[in-house]
Amino acid sequence: MAFRFWCGECGFKTPWMGESQGAQRQLDHYVKQHPGIPAGGHVETDRRSPEGGFGFLHMAGIGLLLLIVVVLFRR
Repeated sequence: MAFRFWCGECGFKTPWMGESQGAQRQLDHYVKQHPGIPAGGHVETDRRSPEGGFGFLHMAGIGLLLLIVVVLFRR
């Protein structure tokens, strides 16, 4: 699962990443940009991997499309 942390004070948001890395990056932002204010905001979650990449269904869909293209051009 991937997470994106949003600042509660400004428009800052972290990139999609692991939960602990995102929380640390948000905390670093607060220390630097909003000293003395406790970290706030909200967190978005996404079921995809923080590393990105394609899941099985994406790869199967791409394979099926390639197969269709090959069949169409063989005629």
